[in-house]
Amino acid sequence: MTSETVDVPARTPVAPDGTLGAAPLHPGLSDPAYLRRRDAIVARAEGHEVGEPSPPVTYTEREHETWRQVHTALAAVQEDAVCRAVLRARDIAPIPADHVPQHAEVGDRLHELTGFRFTLAGGIVPDERFLGAMARGYFHAVQYVRHPAMPLYTPEPDVLHDVHGHGTHLSSPWFADLYRLVGAAAARVSGAAALDLISRVYWFTLEYGVAVERGRVKAYGAALLSSYGELGRLHRAEIRPWAVPRVVTTPYTAAGYQPVLYAMPSLEHAADALHDFLDEFDEDTPARLGLPAPAEDEHGAVA
Repeated sequence: MTSETVDVPARTPVAPDGTLGAAPLHPGLSDPAYLRRRDAIVARAEGHEVGEPSPPVTYTEREHETWRQVHTALAAVQEDAVCRAVLRARDIAPIPADHVPQHAEVGDRLHELTGFRFTLAGGIVPDERFLGAMARGYFHAVQYVRHPAMPLYTPEPDVLHDVHGHGTHLSSPWFADLYRLVGAAAARVSGAAALDLISRVYWFTLEYGVAVERGRVKAYGAALLSSYGELGRLHRAEIRPWAVPRVVTTPYTAAGYQPVLYAMPSLEHAADALHDFLDEFDEDTPARLGLPAPAEDEHGAVA
């Protein structure tokens, strides 16, 4: 179950018109004014305790406009590229069309639907904290908005990713239970190797998972749901059949397109595979299964 191998580096960003450019040139990494705004919002996460209310952000009209542009684009591209169960979750998710929502606005509704809330993050969160919080019904989310010059691509997760991706998942009891499953497994271990393995499996399922539906590869992972560019190029990605030993040895990057995606035979199979692997997961699981050492990559839990 493969398609043509993608010939674009994983770190290469896509412009609003679909053209590609060098990642260091992305304005989200180089615009001083944008970085000052982003860093001021990120600073609020310093010392934040899991479960504390997120401080409100006064978003600018330009940030609200960026939200509206991305919301419209995602709604269109998701229709043909996303699993049906995810589209049903999206339709009940607390995702406003016209403004950047506050964490509480989204989290209060998520709590009614599945018991989850957002908890504040400034960016990449260590695996132990990020994964373990899911067992308690908290998902780490950021508050900043991507650069307005390239609204359809960001080199790092932003509030659009968290709400359109994870907010969609956490509106569904089916997906919320899988997040709790990941969190419960992480809460049982403390070793870096075991946490890394859980993080890697999480990455290639709930972040970047794809599944076969009616003979076509469709997206279900949250990072794909919020990525206009990647949804539009699923047919160009290298798709490999799901297998934990392959996942462990596949490098990935927390910034940029993923060069390899792993497909489940169906969305239901994704849940079965996660339960089979994580229900009894402990510190000895990697050795017991004879899994190879993880690949070296730039990774970490993505808020």
